[in-house]
Amino acid sequence: MNIRGVRGSFGTPHGDFISCGMITLQNEQLEVEIHPRGAELRRICHKGFKLDYLWNGDPAYWGKHAPVLFPIVGQLKENSYRYRGKMYDMSRHGFARELEFRPVAHSGQQAVFELSSSEETLGRYPFLFTLRIIYMLDGNRLTSIYEVTNNGSEPMFFSIGGHPAFRVPLVKGTSYEDYYLLFPQKETAPRWPLQDNLLKTRPEDFLKDQDRIPLRHQLFERDAVVLKKLRSGSISLRSGRTPHGLTMDFTGFPYFGIWAPPEAPFVCLEPWDGIADSMYHNQDLEKKEGILKLEAGQRWEKSWSVVFF
Repeated sequence: MNIRGVRGSFGTPHGDFISCGMITLQNEQLEVEIHPRGAELRRICHKGFKLDYLWNGDPAYWGKHAPVLFPIVGQLKENSYRYRGKMYDMSRHGFARELEFRPVAHSGQQAVFELSSSEETLGRYPFLFTLRIIYMLDGNRLTSIYEVTNNGSEPMFFSIGGHPAFRVPLVKGTSYEDYYLLFPQKETAPRWPLQDNLLKTRPEDFLKDQDRIPLRHQLFERDAVVLKKLRSGSISLRSGRTPHGLTMDFTGFPYFGIWAPPEAPFVCLEPWDGIADSMYHNQDLEKKEGILKLEAGQRWEKSWSVVFF
């Protein structure tokens, strides 16, 4: 990722970290707040519409806003995995969302956050890495870029994904049921059900030549809607009762999750490069579905973006 032209950096002349609290990006249309803990988006406001699009993190429903999932997505069988004969513990969605990232660059419309392997991470994940999260504004578009570098001398195995939660309803006077999710083309795709947060081995019928998913709280009674290898590379949140909504571009991500807790006033739209273990997985990290392999010294990059209207 080329960050030339990003003015300002964080730290002392010797590179020691200084906590800077919430970091704000803004342009004429958007104002975005990001916290270094987890490099997590905390607020996305459209100035002209005076609308907050991101969930506020009320713990009565879910105390997160938009966590970064790394180095796994979803849950591991028995919350552990095997690598080269040794077992490692790893909680659901990995550890990045709970750790403090280093803000390494910041301009008015772009910020770069960095997390590197440490003694703390090596006890759970035996790879030397640098993870960078870059946020960029361009008009009414927010882009999130993931950069992973393998700093070790052997291949590294990882997964990564986004988990942003968007308010529903967006506008006063509308209800949850007034909104729907729209694909740019018709999809025929099954839903992969979860049991105790692990994937069942057989999918269920879900989308049959459809481009629309009506939002209903009942949709999530059995946990997230997990989809694989969609034809579409984007999804929109819309309503017939307001012109306001959003479109997420997740081109290149092979898995996609849609989730909300019971009766929660938001929906999570989740681009994933990785997925939860199946119920019968042998816990071998190298054989895990969706796991990415990054060779020594190499860098991997992928991004998703959201347009707010």
